[in-house]
Amino acid sequence: MEKKVLEFFKLFADSPSPSGYEQPAQRKWREYVKPHADRIDSDVMGNTWGVIEGKKGPKVMLAGHADEVGLMVKYIDDTGFLFFCPIGGIDAHLLPGKRVNIHGAGGVVKGVIGRKPIHLLEAEERTKVAKIKDLAIDIGAETKEAAEKVVAVGDAVTFADGVEHLLGDKVMGRGFDDKAGSLVVAEALRRIAKEKKKLACSVYGVSTVQEELGLRGATTSAFGIDPEVGICIDVTFATDHPGSDKKSSGDIRLGRGPVISRGANINPRLFELAVETAKKHKIPYQIDGAPRATGTDANVMQLNRSGVATVLISVPLRYMHTSAEVISLSDAENTAELVARLALAVNPKISFKPE
Repeated sequence: MEKKVLEFFKLFADSPSPSGYEQPAQRKWREYVKPHADRIDSDVMGNTWGVIEGKKGPKVMLAGHADEVGLMVKYIDDTGFLFFCPIGGIDAHLLPGKRVNIHGAGGVVKGVIGRKPIHLLEAEERTKVAKIKDLAIDIGAETKEAAEKVVAVGDAVTFADGVEHLLGDKVMGRGFDDKAGSLVVAEALRRIAKEKKKLACSVYGVSTVQEELGLRGATTSAFGIDPEVGICIDVTFATDHPGSDKKSSGDIRLGRGPVISRGANINPRLFELAVETAKKHKIPYQIDGAPRATGTDANVMQLNRSGVATVLISVPLRYMHTSAEVISLSDAENTAELVARLALAVNPKISFKPE
């Protein structure tokens, strides 16, 4: 991955973006995309997109969501401890001992999610997962009044984990679901802009919001843009680590390229075109069977208005919805290349109606 692309990804991934609080990250995304797009736009939901106008043809919408799972301050007790609720799907197993950032009006406040030490736990307590409602964030305040000077009910909370390199081309960090997808959208736009003369469609690259709360941003942006073709970019479960079940989740591996979904949520002709494009440009790829709605932005894109020819292309990811998700940078790069080449392959002569 090019140095400038990796620098953007680190900056983007480390920017806070819990669902409903995405704008710190969205601002970074707009800055990166602006030089490569004919125009930049956004809507009241917080979705933001770059447009590249090609020759007269269909509208192609690319979508990767910028929001990450996180926490929200729900209650501050008299001794200054912050009780919280999850934003999106959070595994309570992972919370005790986590360092967090509370994003208050005055800036970031550091905290830690505390739990009674193991020495003091009863035998029964040691075998049970702590309930989220029983956990609290310690910011060092001694009174409710002291805490309320720096934080407030409704403040977003993120885990204090940034992007770090592992061996090879693997990196870990929080929010790769789906900062990796939004990165791919931005990178695809940059690559498409270099070959704009070949473009036989208009491309709307969208960094969507509130996916973790029910695909909300993709629902409104797809309605507003009204595309004929939708390419959703998300992450998917890698099954190349201990504890995974390939029989139920498929054989998906880091470093083997983007994952192209096949099934009811996917237009069959667009799926075929994606595979043909990967083969033509010698881009490694994997196939995942998706027998129902995928639970990604692809679902609402497909169902927009009278229907949209939709495909889902994913970056393999380990440890989803934790603060240390892992991806391969080569997978992200190859996904961006496939998405760009697929958009460049779309033209008015292609019918996406199943025959």
